[in-house]
Amino acid sequence: MQIFLAIVLGTLFGFVLHRIAAANPQVIIDMLRLKDLRLMKTIIFAIGLASCGLFLGLVTGLIDVTHLSVKASYTGVILGGGLLGLGWAISGFCPGTGVVAAGAGRKDAWYFIVGGLLGAFAYMLTFPWFEASGLLNPIAGGKVTVAATGNDAYPALLGGLPGWLVALAIGTALMVIAWKLPVHPQRPQRGETAAPPRHPTDAVHHTG
Repeated sequence: MQIFLAIVLGTLFGFVLHRIAAANPQVIIDMLRLKDLRLMKTIIFAIGLASCGLFLGLVTGLIDVTHLSVKASYTGVILGGGLLGLGWAISGFCPGTGVVAAGAGRKDAWYFIVGGLLGAFAYMLTFPWFEASGLLNPIAGGKVTVAATGNDAYPALLGGLPGWLVALAIGTALMVIAWKLPVHPQRPQRGETAAPPRHPTDAVHHTG
């Protein structure tokens, strides 16, 4: 049942990624260049909405707090996040959008997927070295959250405040930021014309 649910949710997630053009590398690159922030607005708003929904679910009992899984913080996460962001900016794909783009017919996405698998294999071979280097040692208490979740296994930085209130404040702030962000912060230079809006299905046509 869990596998079936994972397939259904994954399929729906992939469909949404495709419909918002997240599988189009040019959309990603334009976002990172601060030329077109539609996707950024969507991501920030979704994070804020999900944060509010999660903690409201926790406080009302709709979500079992024991189901939460918080990953530990360590130096390797920071370095790995930087490498992921660099690869995202260069290729226009992240692990999720790369798979969606491949399913949509983009041939270049397959190069990205193969490269990612080779990178994961290389990390597996060198894992003992990374472990011995101290890069995987927990920092800042390891599994720490900003807002209190009600699970004693995860200490909170703002544990003195109700978790739902902290999450609601942060989530609302993110949604307001997403709402206020301009779609095109960089105006076209003199003599240039603004690029026409891209349709999500553009990812299918550019397969070279």
